Amino acid sequence: MSGGWAGHVLHIDLTSSSVREYPWSTDERRAFVGGKVMAAKILYDLLEPGCDPLGPANVVVISTGPLTGSGAPSTSRFNVSSLSPLTGIVASSNCGGPFGVYLKKAGVDALVITGAASEPVWLEVREEGVEFHPAASVWGLTTSATQSALAAAVSTSTPTDGASSSTPTRCGTLVIGPAGENAVRYAALLSGERAAGRAGLGAVLGAKNLKGLAAHGSQHVPLADPQRFSTHIKAWTSTLKAHPLTGKLLPAYGTGGLLPEMQELGIVATSNYRRGRFDGASELSGQRMADTRLTRTSGCMSCPIRCARVVEVDGRSVKGPELETLVLMGSNLENPDLDFICRANVLLDDLGMDTMTTGVTLSLAMELAEQGVADFPVRFGSTDGLLDLLSDIAYRRRFGAELADGSRALGARYKASDYAMHVKGLELAAYEPRGAFGHALGYATSNRGGCHLNGGYMVALEGLGLDMKRTSTRGKPALTAMFQDLMEAVSATGTCLFTTYAVLPGPVVRHKRKPLGHAVTAALSIASGPLALLRALPSGMLAIPMPLIPHIRAIELATGERWGFGGFWQVGRRGFALERELALRFGVTAADDTLPGRSLTENLEPGNPGRPVPIADLTRAYYRHRGWDAAGRPKASLLRRLGLKDARAHD
Repeated sequence: MSGGWAGHVLHIDLTSSSVREYPWSTDERRAFVGGKVMAAKILYDLLEPGCDPLGPANVVVISTGPLTGSGAPSTSRFNVSSLSPLTGIVASSNCGGPFGVYLKKAGVDALVITGAASEPVWLEVREEGVEFHPAASVWGLTTSATQSALAAAVSTSTPTDGASSSTPTRCGTLVIGPAGENAVRYAALLSGERAAGRAGLGAVLGAKNLKGLAAHGSQHVPLADPQRFSTHIKAWTSTLKAHPLTGKLLPAYGTGGLLPEMQELGIVATSNYRRGRFDGASELSGQRMADTRLTRTSGCMSCPIRCARVVEVDGRSVKGPELETLVLMGSNLENPDLDFICRANVLLDDLGMDTMTTGVTLSLAMELAEQGVADFPVRFGSTDGLLDLLSDIAYRRRFGAELADGSRALGARYKASDYAMHVKGLELAAYEPRGAFGHALGYATSNRGGCHLNGGYMVALEGLGLDMKRTSTRGKPALTAMFQDLMEAVSATGTCLFTTYAVLPGPVVRHKRKPLGHAVTAALSIASGPLALLRALPSGMLAIPMPLIPHIRAIELATGERWGFGGFWQVGRRGFALERELALRFGVTAADDTLPGRSLTENLEPGNPGRPVPIADLTRAYYRHRGWDAAGRPKASLLRRLGLKDARAHD
């Protein structure tokens, strides 16, 4: 290793309170890089079929990438992966909080956590090692109170060398709240104001009696070529700042700034995904927030995009809601009350609970109540009692106990699975799938369930960035697979996926509905053949510069390794295939690569161009393109080409 990686991966056994080096070779660093791809390899090696997600045999991997903490734009990201108690399959959750940067400062690339503590503990990770602390005094606290307590404990601790210091020690924290302690199956982890929100991994830490972690140190990320790296990231930052999405819309309005365009396209999840447009959408937009409630903008460490919002709630400056929360706690509940959503957003973060699964589960409960199937005290368009209900979910009290297991369990309990809006147990994101078929295919084939990001975020091509015909299937299977792979590779580096918006050239985005944009989308619609050819070529034949994807050059200059486009793409393909192998291990079949019944059979509201998704046709083409068999299993020949010769062969 000449740069990028800190060099240490630690295996922490909570049962025995022991720490040792986890074996992670230089070849593995290059093949799996970091983040969720690295975690997939470790979990593939350690997890056994039949493992209980809330049992001591489950494994948690907290991993950074070689760019995490490097100073490159938007590179504070780290990943948490484990077997999910919500979905029953391996899932990852990405976070932009400070914990990853400080983990690298402690000289650690990743933590592999096994076993379960006999009593509540929190962990302090520093350059000298890992210290176990009793957590009885913070057990039961909210995430904000816990983070404050851990930071204070680190700040006032005596250095191990015995020297005194008047300078408080700064640290990064990662903690769970009451939802994680009470095994809410969509409990989140918080680092600063940022959440590793999806798939219930906070409940895994709760089951292990691990309240949280604090990391600190003084190490800097080593760089193989500091001078050229600095030049490159300056140019990359300039590109992001000049782009119409990352330099204009997101800084000005946050992710909620996408809502007006989604409303126009008819893809805003509304009334438990019965409709794609909401009459009150303008009240929820980032534009309205900027006009009426925004006090300042914010952002993750080293991020020039600054998409985070700061609003005032009850006299306090707090984190404002992002797009997913605005839609899933807003239009999806037929709720135009932005003040309520701001309050709910803060409360859910403090409780340590995913805002997305919360919103979709509530919308299902509302539809069940509307139909008279269940006597739930919730109604579309009403926020009465909802804040109290959120607390009840976190503490599994009263009616909240039924909602604490998510929409799949709730739908099964009331024989309403067709309108329980999830894939593989993970609730859909804010984008209505019937209005964007590529995005719908991404939901269906995502390895962690109904995820817009692991699904490839094809909606960027289908209206939010470019303007491909949304209900056409042409080119969509090949493009979905390509975008999934590239998202996987970008995530492995430790970079925020929002930076990939700028991979779409600014002039094309600005003129997406003009001749230039039409020419690009026409070319994309016939991309299946060329992309199939590229997949068939050895990665070494694609070792070419790719200026549109600046992440590649950044990781090369940081580590001193060479990937080129082919090698970088190979990292993503390898990670996605390995995640699929893990999904198969825990029972996923081709039958699970689908959408909720509502998305396949029901029409949207009159005048909406969306229509039922032909998912069977899309998945068949997708499998062929990826080199999977008809049962959705990667062929042995593909696994060998990806260097996964030890993965299970299916042929």
